[in-house]
Amino acid sequence: MKIMVLNGPNLNMTGIREVGVYGSETYEQLKGYIEDQAARREIQVKVLQSNHEGQLIDWIHEAYFEGYDGLIINPGALTHYSYALHDAIKAALLPAVEVHLSNIHAREEFRRRSVTAAACLGQISGLGKQGYALAMDALAARDGGRA
Repeated sequence: MKIMVLNGPNLNMTGIREVGVYGSETYEQLKGYIEDQAARREIQVKVLQSNHEGQLIDWIHEAYFEGYDGLIINPGALTHYSYALHDAIKAALLPAVEVHLSNIHAREEFRRRSVTAAACLGQISGLGKQGYALAMDALAARDGGRA
């Protein structure tokens, strides 16, 4: 199984930004955790991060054209307003899981709405880095392959 993991705006600042919300582990530590969890599950994983919406969309398209079996996406703040990201996830015809380190439903009102989750199989929110491992398990439990 081959999964692409996409992290959106400001995730590169993990461990620096709002430590009380996102934790003290750096982005490189988070990436290492994701890669380790994938290896334990015998999943090929490509972990990417961008602060640019268009780059994330290009990578979603790449996942489709390169035959990935699924997507895990933490869209960051794009979660709340990026219909373009929503459309790209749907267009890719791949099972996707939205992940958030913090519980977006227990935060500010504007963070409680996700426009991207509707394009995904489901959303994992508030379980920290473990959410990525759970998303892998959810994708692996499916048939894999194109929707």
